[in-house]
Amino acid sequence: MGLLKVSSRSNPNAVAGAFAGIVREQGRAEVQVVGAGALNQAVKAAAIARSMLAAQGIDLVCIPSFTEIEIDGEPRTAMQLVVERRDRGAETVTLDPQLTDASAVADLRVETTAGDLAVEKAVDPLVTKPLL
Repeated sequence: MGLLKVSSRSNPNAVAGAFAGIVREQGRAEVQVVGAGALNQAVKAAAIARSMLAAQGIDLVCIPSFTEIEIDGEPRTAMQLVVERRDRGAETVTLDPQLTDASAVADLRVETTAGDLAVEKAVDPLVTKPLL
């Protein structure tokens, strides 16, 4: 299977057609993107392909990961997306009930500053303060 490369100028409908064709034939497509614009187009294409294949009973999932590549002799970090079928009759993965309980999430406060992420238990989940 070849590695598809998507750029920020790629047409999401055309990429979605490629995803759908490859997934129908091979069960999965691998995509490589560099940059936020390219990632945006690839994710839109995956959503469009998912809609295209849903009528045929094919459910798509998109699995992101980081990969290191070389462009003009310079090392770069790229995103690699695996778009593959997960048919409705396939085995479902059950998550830990604590992870899917919305009340557990309500007690968390997420703060971001200068690219750092901090998650901590909120004292009062109903009180929110703007970050300065």
